[in-house]
Amino acid sequence: MTVNKIKVLCVDDSALIRSLMTEIINSQPDMVVVATASDPLVARDLVKQHNPDVMTLDVEMPRMDGLEFLEKLMRLRPMPVVMVSSLTERGSEAALRALELGAIDFVTKPRLGIRDGLLSYTDLIAGKIRTAASAKLLPARRPAPNGVGGAGDGHAPMLHSPLLSTEKLIIIGASTGGTEAIREVLQPLPPDSPGILIAQHMPAGFTNSFAQRLNGLCRIKVSEAVHGERVLPGHAYIAPGGFHLSLTRSGANYVAQVDQEPPVNRHRPSVDVLFDSAARHAGKNAIGVILTGMGRDGAEGLMRMRQAGAHTFAQDEASCVVFGMPREAIALGAVNEVVPLQEMSQRVLAHLRSFGERANRV
Repeated sequence: MTVNKIKVLCVDDSALIRSLMTEIINSQPDMVVVATASDPLVARDLVKQHNPDVMTLDVEMPRMDGLEFLEKLMRLRPMPVVMVSSLTERGSEAALRALELGAIDFVTKPRLGIRDGLLSYTDLIAGKIRTAASAKLLPARRPAPNGVGGAGDGHAPMLHSPLLSTEKLIIIGASTGGTEAIREVLQPLPPDSPGILIAQHMPAGFTNSFAQRLNGLCRIKVSEAVHGERVLPGHAYIAPGGFHLSLTRSGANYVAQVDQEPPVNRHRPSVDVLFDSAARHAGKNAIGVILTGMGRDGAEGLMRMRQAGAHTFAQDEASCVVFGMPREAIALGAVNEVVPLQEMSQRVLAHLRSFGERANRV
């Protein structure tokens, strides 16, 4: 039986990287490099000629910046793009900006021994290309404004505070497509929202920039989680890349635990690790939210949260870049409500409000 291979166009100004990407991709049975380009201007003509299924795109290139090219591409000829980013402060900020502009995902360039390092990334790169090829290209959203103070610009009208308890927590898990989904959930939340813990599949070196970016856009405080810190209302804590985040207690207080225990479901941070800890230590006081992402990480943990009395939400298929994680959770029976992304904040706060009203009547 003939397999229709994923056609990939690789765009990078380094001849070595283009060669290594070609070697890695062509070693996979289900994908092939149809062309390579040294800069976006060459790539523009190759897109028309080869009609690729997926593009891998370097961030820093001559003649035209990768972000500038991505913005034009997503406006004129939308297609799945995986960014190839250096592990630098600028590289992490650029990768996040690329996700805002419509890129499906990003992969870091190896830091040591380019040939051996990149070849060791074979499974990672191939997996991201497969995910991109099957991902949904959602209608372009207006990119979030940069810098502190963006939260007050009217792009995300603030929702009204429910009757909150410091005992309540919101626990969120996401993967591919999750950075923008998380932004859309957090941005409308009022400053006195319950404490929020987030596991987003993201490599080390990128989550700090992600947290800083959200902190400048949201009314709540957003930061990378620090081991042993108290979980406070009005704050969101993001699992650092390469670390698990879990919830524990110290007396009456919720506390963040950050560690480098072995990966779970091949991920660190793992959504299941976070959800499992919320089931154990927060029970019915937690709300679980599973967002867009490939695979099944988080499905069983969300089920344990529901069994422990938590109310659980899943993002609906129509608004997901990749419906894998929510689909698995729904199929398992772990989800109370399936909600479009644009309604998630409202529905979560509505549940909190109804919970507070019931508590006040008791």
